[in-house]
Amino acid sequence: MLRYIVRRMLWNLLVLWVITVITFALMHAVPGGPFDREKPLPPEIRANIEAKYHLDKPVVIQYLYYMRDLLVPRYSPTLPTSLQEDALIRWKIGPGYFLWINLGPSYSSRSRSVNDIIRQNLPVSFELGVYALLVAVGIGIPLGILAALNQNTFLDYFGMSLAIFGVSVPVIVLGPILVSVFGVWLKWLPPTGWGTPAHAIMPSLALGLASSALIARLTRASLLQVIREDYIRTARAKGLAERLVIVRHALRNSLIPVVTVLGPLFAALVTGTFVTETIFGIPGLGRYFVTSITNRDHPVIMGTILIYAIFLVIANLVVDITYAFLDPRIRYT
Repeated sequence: MLRYIVRRMLWNLLVLWVITVITFALMHAVPGGPFDREKPLPPEIRANIEAKYHLDKPVVIQYLYYMRDLLVPRYSPTLPTSLQEDALIRWKIGPGYFLWINLGPSYSSRSRSVNDIIRQNLPVSFELGVYALLVAVGIGIPLGILAALNQNTFLDYFGMSLAIFGVSVPVIVLGPILVSVFGVWLKWLPPTGWGTPAHAIMPSLALGLASSALIARLTRASLLQVIREDYIRTARAKGLAERLVIVRHALRNSLIPVVTVLGPLFAALVTGTFVTETIFGIPGLGRYFVTSITNRDHPVIMGTILIYAIFLVIANLVVDITYAFLDPRIRYT
């Protein structure tokens, strides 16, 4: 297992590098630049700005500058305050030596770096994503189990109807309905904003219900397949109680497809969802990411995609490791 994890980590580093190359190339292939305006800047000012950010260099040279700032360790007897504020991740590796990930300046928010933007907005999106994932798992798995154990009954049809409703109604429709009913009409919850547990209830439900529908359908289909396997019949023939047969033997194996989906789902939820954050006025990373695309803010785009990719590869690694605990027949060599 340890050898497998090390090998996967090395492959993940390669995957992250390929993502940076593709993202950087696609950004510069799109027409327009970060300093294009309806009223053009004077040529001298534009030339100075592009020289400051190395935008006057070929794309390959710009990428090398970006990777240098991102990865190369630097020496500093005392780390300047500005770098302390900019550092997203920093390790002290010796007297005066610091290794940090510098995601660069933001072209549209001159007073803040990309590190500042991510540090201030990612925790909000992460917290919202965790709440939404808890809603998705807390509703989806029990609903799928209930539907599978009562196949072709009222409980099955009712549960799958709820799942179809969750998939069919997008957040852009469900969010305003929740705000209108619980925030404006009943006044039970604050309609917008972030900062208290009450603020998290409606956006977590709006974001988690669609995912819970997917998880419920996967759980039902997988559990129906597993309970028809020979080893389940053997466990029942031995006289085990039905509850023990389901919990000990059937449920663990049936969760493998669900866990597979949870990896990328977790990465997508915790890095921010633009629609949900816009409807509920949440200062998360998703809103900044979409705005940065409109503004051609290349460092913010690169930093956000890199953070998302890191979450994704880590989540997929955890999913693969979890397989071995769910099904003892799975082994890594």
